[in-house]
Amino acid sequence: MKSLFDEYQLGPITLKNRIVMAPLTRSRAGKEEAPRELNAEYYRQRASAGLVISEATQVSKQGQGYLWTPGIFTSAQVEGWKKVTEAVHSRGGKIFLQMWHVGRISHTSLQPNGEAPLSSTNKAAQKSYSFAYDRAGNPGNVPPSEPRIAAVEELKQVIGDFERAAHNVKQAGFDGAEIHGANGYLFDQFLNSVVNERTDEYGNQSKETRARLILEAFEAVAGVLGANRVGVRVAPYGSFNDMKPDPKVAETFLYLAQELHERGAVYIHVVRGSQLDAAPVVPEEFLIKLRKAFGATMLLTGGLTKEIAEKLLQSDLADLFGFGTLFISNPDLVERFKNNWPLNSPDPKTFYGGDAKGYTDYPTY
Repeated sequence: MKSLFDEYQLGPITLKNRIVMAPLTRSRAGKEEAPRELNAEYYRQRASAGLVISEATQVSKQGQGYLWTPGIFTSAQVEGWKKVTEAVHSRGGKIFLQMWHVGRISHTSLQPNGEAPLSSTNKAAQKSYSFAYDRAGNPGNVPPSEPRIAAVEELKQVIGDFERAAHNVKQAGFDGAEIHGANGYLFDQFLNSVVNERTDEYGNQSKETRARLILEAFEAVAGVLGANRVGVRVAPYGSFNDMKPDPKVAETFLYLAQELHERGAVYIHVVRGSQLDAAPVVPEEFLIKLRKAFGATMLLTGGLTKEIAEKLLQSDLADLFGFGTLFISNPDLVERFKNNWPLNSPDPKTFYGGDAKGYTDYPTY
């Protein structure tokens, strides 16, 4: 019988178990959006996970949508991430960096020269927020600024940013990278047939045109790191950040899964539901189809407990299982799961921003 505690071969990388620390925005980067010793300690504490996926990390200034999130586009940021990868490797862990461009979920106060954020649409996301500076210059949750439909040349620049970021990922000592194509951020804005209002080769004409941008980003990153070290995160059926119900969701994502398989992606990471969803939003029948279309490693996250993950593993619905909130409050989550020890409860007040409190001070069992 398969176990969450089995070793797992992920491309060229041997993971010590099937438990993944999911990417978690914590808004605690230091000066110049570079990781610091505090961040290295946080990741070191959680390195018993089979795979650690870093918090979402912007590939350019333009890709940023929240204050104090780290980047991977300057030498200071690369040096900061080196501290993190060394800390994780010192405990025998493996770590991928999650590469991020938020698209329209940004604010002019965060953008280069105060420009409008770029997207597949010029409609602002409703009931969503960017963590930015308000009119008085104070940090806080503000509605995202109205975006603009990106010119094709600008999309080529975005692909170039991902490629440059991949070189920095390598330099910083990561074992691989994950492209963030989920949760209403840039690539999701193109994949969603209701949100994508373009009429060109990146537009809404077909599944091929909607998936073109993320596939080009994948090829650029894989060209640097090797496809067997690059995964992609997707959130079909997700509504976070004003993703509209999409009548073409199945055809788009099944096509994307097949194309990623043909290009040799090491895994597909499916968000079953966000922390805002009462229950998983991805139907099980669709997961089965997606697994078949991709035909390689499937990672699932979203509202998982040890029991749910074990059940999904035995049903062969996925190979790896990501835990987010539970890893925030339980740095030794793997050991707690293994020994059936009780779990610490997380403090939502300290999820974003701040210092060591609610970050590196949760006790091990």
